[in-house]
Parts: sequence; C-alpha cells; structure tokens
Amino acid sequence: MKITIAKTAGFCMGVRRAVEMALDAANKQKQPVYTYGPLIHNPQVLSILEEKGITILENIPEKGVGTVLIRAHGVPPSAEKSLVQAGYKVVNATCPRVIKVQTIIARHAKLGYASIIIGDDDHPEVTGLLGYAGDNGYVADSLEKLEALQPFEKAIIVAQTTQNIRFYKVVKQWAAQKYPHYKVFETICDSTEKRQSEAHQIAESVDAVVVVGGYNSGNTKRLAEIVRDSGKPSFHIEDDAGLDNRALESVRNIGITAGASTPNWIIKKVYRRIEILPHKNRHIWLRIFFSLQRILITTNLYVALGAACLSYASVRLLELEYHVSYTLIAFFYILSMHTFNNLTEVNSARYNEPDRASFYHRFRIPMIIMAVISSFGGIGTALNLGVIPFLVLLAMSILGFLYSYRLVPSSYLGSRLQIIRNIPGSKTVLIALAWGIVMSAAPAVTAHGKVNLNTILVSLWISGMVFVRTALFDILDIQGDRIVGKETIPIYIGEQKTRLLLEYILLFLFIVLFPATVFNIISPLGYVFGIYPIYMFAILKACEKQSMLPGVRIGFLIESGFFLAGIITWVWSFFYF
Repeated sequence: MKITIAKTAGFCMGVRRAVEMALDAANKQKQPVYTYGPLIHNPQVLSILEEKGITILENIPEKGVGTVLIRAHGVPPSAEKSLVQAGYKVVNATCPRVIKVQTIIARHAKLGYASIIIGDDDHPEVTGLLGYAGDNGYVADSLEKLEALQPFEKAIIVAQTTQNIRFYKVVKQWAAQKYPHYKVFETICDSTEKRQSEAHQIAESVDAVVVVGGYNSGNTKRLAEIVRDSGKPSFHIEDDAGLDNRALESVRNIGITAGASTPNWIIKKVYRRIEILPHKNRHIWLRIFFSLQRILITTNLYVALGAACLSYASVRLLELEYHVSYTLIAFFYILSMHTFNNLTEVNSARYNEPDRASFYHRFRIPMIIMAVISSFGGIGTALNLGVIPFLVLLAMSILGFLYSYRLVPSSYLGSRLQIIRNIPGSKTVLIALAWGIVMSAAPAVTAHGKVNLNTILVSLWISGMVFVRTALFDILDIQGDRIVGKETIPIYIGEQKTRLLLEYILLFLFIVLFPATVFNIISPLGYVFGIYPIYMFAILKACEKQSMLPGVRIGFLIESGFFLAGIITWVWSFFYF
C-alpha cells in the first residue's frame, strides 16, 4: 500500500495562529480565559483547550473578568465592543485573511455599497462579515439565491475565505455577464485554494482519499465534496477512530488530506493507523520487520543501540584503544535516560507519540524496571573502568533524574525556573551535551586521564549531531509540546529559525571535519564522516517539504543515522587496521 499525505493538510496559518494565541494565554494568564464561541471547528482541539482551562463564552454578560479570545472566524464589531464594555481583556485571534475581508466590507459599506457574501449563511465567519456590512449585507450559497437578489446600484461581491473555488468562479462569470458594474474581490484564502487544488490532484492519483477534520468544518466538508466529485471514494472522519479498516484494507493507494482546523497529531494518528493495515495482507517477514521497528523505536532500544554505534565511532575518531565497556556504557546510559524521560512526559506523548504513550501506560512498571536496571548497568560498567568514569556517569545519571524535579525553593527563582525542564530549550541542549560527554569525553579521560583538543572537537561534533536530531523531533512535535506548555527551541525562537539554525550547524559540522583530519587532530576516519551531516540534512529537507511521512519510519530513519556512523567506522576499521 502506498500512502500519500497532502502537503497542505492540517492547520492553516490563521488556525495555527489562533490556537497558539489561546495556548499562550492559558499558559501565561492567571485570570480566566475564554473564547467567544468555539475558537475553531475541531472537537479534539476544543477538548484540549477545555483541559487547559479555556472555556467557551456563548453569551456576553453585563460584567465579566478575564481574557476573551475572538475566534479565528471573527465576530461582528458590535460583539467585540460589548466584550470590552463588559470588562474583558479582548485578544483578537481572527484570521488575518478574514480581517482583510472585514476591512473590504467595512470600507465599502461606508460608501453605500451593498455587500454580497458568497458563503454559508449559518457559518460564523459569514455572521461576522455581515456585522461589518450593516443593514446592507446579503448571503448567497447558490446561483438561485444570487438571482433572487434585487439589482443594486453599487455592490461588492466577496467570498467566505473557505468557499469552494470552482463555485466562486461560476459566481464571477455570472456577475461579469449580468452586473459588470459590481466590484468582485478575490477573498478566498490562498491556503484554501491550494488545499482544494491538491485534494483534486491527489484524488486523481490514488484509489481512495481519507479526509480528516471536524464534521461541522466547512472547509473540510468541501474537501470531501471535491474528492467525491472526482469519482473516488471519500472517507470523511474526525479522527482515527472513524476509520473503516475493512474498506481500506483492500485499497492499494490511499491519499490523506485534512481541513484547516485539523491538528497534526490527529493526522499522525490516522496515518499510523493506516500504516499498519497493509501488513496484514503481506508476507510474514514484512510484518515481522515492521513490528520489530515499532518495538525498537517505542522501547528506545533502537536509539540506545545507535548510541552504542556512535560511541564506537567516537573512540575510533579519537584513535583510542577500543574497549567494549565504552559501548555498553553508552547503550545503558541512553536507554535509561530516554526511558525515564518518556515516563515523565506522558502528557506531551499523548499528542506527539500516541502509540508510545499508550505503550508506556500499559507497561509502566516493566519500563521503570528496565530503566533502573539500565542505569545500574551503565554505572556498574563505568565502575569497572575506574573511579573517574564511574563518577562522571554517576553525576550524569543524577542530573538526568533531577531534570524534571524542583531543585531550589521558590524564594530564590521564579516558579518556572525551579525545574530544569522549564528552561526554554534545556532538553535539547542537555541531551546533546550528555551524549558528547558519554561518547567522547568519558572514554578519553578513562584512557589518558585528561581532555585534549581532539576530545573537545569530537565531543562537540557528536553534541552537534545529537542537537540536530533532537531539535528535528522537537519541530515535528511542536503542536503537542505547545499544548502541554513545553518551551522547546522551535517554540521559543520559531520553527523556521530553528530549521535555519540546524542547517547552519550541519554545514559547520560537515566543514570542520576536513581541517581537523588534515592537521591530524582526529583520525583519517574524519574524511568519510561527512556523510552523516549530509544524511541528516537530507532528512531535514524531506521533513520540511513534508515528503517524509509521520510514523514509525521517520523515527527509524532519523535514529538510523547513528547506525550509519557505526557502519562507516566498522568498514573503515576493517580496511585500515
């Protein structure tokens, strides 16, 4: 089975902006936070907002306290004025594209123009737009209703931002032929246009399309209509629970698209559910391989094995005498720390890695036991090498355990800074530094009792690669992290700036290897290690273009970079020695 996900699937700019504003308000405001009407048309998102303490204000009271967010669809100006008069702090989360339409209508209404809005008369965006038209606003969702309107001396025609593009073309042709003096504006959001166009293209190239989004979402319903009009089966679902497994098991090529108010984690869950289906009808070795992938990724065994491979590569780069204890320490330490991290971050995993969250919920006790055994295994192996590696690993393990716990009284630091986890970007930076120390600094100190220039260089190189790997996962998990209030680097500085930062880091790591090798700071293995930054750069660009699908495979490919480092080192060592 081939699965194609629309690049435009998921939150549009306006919805993302509104949700982020709501979550930021919930995380920072002490007073009650409300949305005037449902913020967007997605029940899962609204449920999460309710969990965060954001409730829906259906009617405006005479007096009120707290913050009220204007929904992404916008509201009539009279409603916003009433909220301010009631005493609320009003935050306007209206989509900028909708604000543009509001401005067009308001400007022409003052000049005496009638406003004809092509849209659904019961849609909240249209209700808000009518408020700007005053008593001279009209709604039509068909040519029949347009024909029924009286002729106007002066009129404008605008479209609901999520209107069907093909229908609006028909409207424009009608206006040009019958009322050429009417002003017609292009107000359908470009995101809507791209989303509908891509839905049509995907429908032509697959056997069936799954459309993900709220059942009362206008733009999602139009995507389902476009697919049905193409003659292909269309399955409109709100989440993975609505999938018809029997209907999809026999489909060879499936497309997935989603409405503008559908969050990424819902799309991920749908994809992962579909991802499992084809393996029921394939060869047993494919089912075994896929199941093995899921187990290795979910239990962190794969990343721990990758760490062992990276440790081996580091020792060869430093030209140290190899000892199996180095790889065992790396394996045990990474397995224990990542497992403990997953155990303490179940809330964000509900959205970012629902399968992992479910697994850790079911097998919490066995995973705790595995983490404890791994921790003692790493510390015991380090003790066997000497006092210094033992103390280093013990200190690293203690810091790892304290990452999620309050370290200082609230009287000394702000409430957020009492816990290391709450420091913006701390997880990504500390994980990267920990890997560099365990993989390079600890073996070098064990072998020579000191840290040289080559040790610092290799430690920083490994830390840089792990930083890129971890920050890339942070980018993929940005929506779920924002929901639980985590301040990762992508949330703190923005997704685009984070991508640019990672590209610069990869470029630096690629370039720095050659002079370090030429001047014999590290072993000649450095000449071929440039493959790893190139590999990660390719994955980064694939994720950016959304050609890399969210599921078991993407995690497997990212973590496989460490195995690539180990394979390169083993092949080089085989011929070099």
